[in-house]
Amino acid sequence: MKNKILDVIIIGAGPIGIACALECKKRNWNYLVIEKGALTNSLFNYPLNMTFFSSSEKLEIDNIPFISNNPKPTRNEALEYYRRVTTSNNLNINLYEEVKTITKTNKYFEIATNKNNYSAKQVIIATGFYDIPNLLNVPGEELPKVFHYYKEAHPFTLQNIAVVGASNSSVDAALEIYRKGGNVTMIVRGETIGERVKYWVRPDILNRIDEGSIKAYFNSEITSIDTDFIEIKTPEGNKKLPNDYVVALTGYQPNFKFLEHVGIKFSEDEKHIPTYNPDTMESNVEGLYLAGVICGGMETHKWFIENSRIHAKLIAEDIASKN
Repeated sequence: MKNKILDVIIIGAGPIGIACALECKKRNWNYLVIEKGALTNSLFNYPLNMTFFSSSEKLEIDNIPFISNNPKPTRNEALEYYRRVTTSNNLNINLYEEVKTITKTNKYFEIATNKNNYSAKQVIIATGFYDIPNLLNVPGEELPKVFHYYKEAHPFTLQNIAVVGASNSSVDAALEIYRKGGNVTMIVRGETIGERVKYWVRPDILNRIDEGSIKAYFNSEITSIDTDFIEIKTPEGNKKLPNDYVVALTGYQPNFKFLEHVGIKFSEDEKHIPTYNPDTMESNVEGLYLAGVICGGMETHKWFIENSRIHAKLIAEDIASKN
């Protein structure tokens, strides 16, 4: 396959990357999806017991039905759905292959990975934002007791756990660890639990905090992490708390450096939104398209599966119009 000129290369095999592949296949284009991890790698790395905020029909792609046992599907159900969509449609996907560079020549894009080199007329980047965590940037954050991803509660049973953040992921982790026997303290920079927290979960965490089952420090932040304790700054002054593990779920961001190396420009404000045409999803680099949550820059709550599914069709229609 080396140096064969493809019609489209899609980078990222998440739900939106899969949706883009389906659009390519419908048009009989010669395409390839390249994914550095597992299929739907971000979903795979979600907590084992996670439940989506969206209902199953809003997670469907290409009108392929997604049937779940409950109104809100689970992580495992989503993995099964996207896996079946991929295999039943025989989509052309290379997993565990990482794109290193994308270079635009006069006519084509040259894509170099850790395994091969490719040429393509168009490139779609649908890489999401789950790979790079927002760091606390405090002393001790490099210790092995600090986690920026959360999988399950069992390892934290009978331990002193600090959960940093007040988003859906932080609240889910705090409640699950508490119910599995962990001693949970939440460190929250804001005044209260986030308003975006799932409506059926938010009353639960507020009640656990009110009754004292979960301790919460609001308007507070960690200032340092040590082997057996953490230090935090609160409105009542600095405090030193016994601690075994820190679960810092403070959000994630796209790989901006990768996009910059491709030549994509960004807004100059703190949102750092990449430049693209919302009608076609084409970036400022001709022939290079953006799809999915990566389009939001630092506004990682702007795009979801349910409202970015349309990106695949917009891109395919624009490519078809040019060809």
